[in-house]
Amino acid sequence: MAQKPMTKTQLVAALAEEMGADKKTAAAAIDAVSAIVTKEVAAGGAVTLPGIGKIYCRERPVRMVRNPATGETIKKDADKQVKVTVAKALKDSVNG
Repeated sequence: MAQKPMTKTQLVAALAEEMGADKKTAAAAIDAVSAIVTKEVAAGGAVTLPGIGKIYCRERPVRMVRNPATGETIKKDADKQVKVTVAKALKDSVNG
């Protein structure tokens, strides 16, 4: 059975312990990293988190999609999608 994902509270506690700092500092660090990644990816850039992966935005063109309920084909406008490429080091640590 799969474990539940780590919550932000658990992540803050683990980061505070790893850094040897208090939880308030760890929470501020997580919030700062999150804000930087969000701002950079929203502007069309990419962020590489060493050992974790690369987060970037990909533009999808206008395309035809099918409504599964009715079978009707409709035109879907161009949009953007956030993608994550996992680093080889993380893949190897999980599989090895």
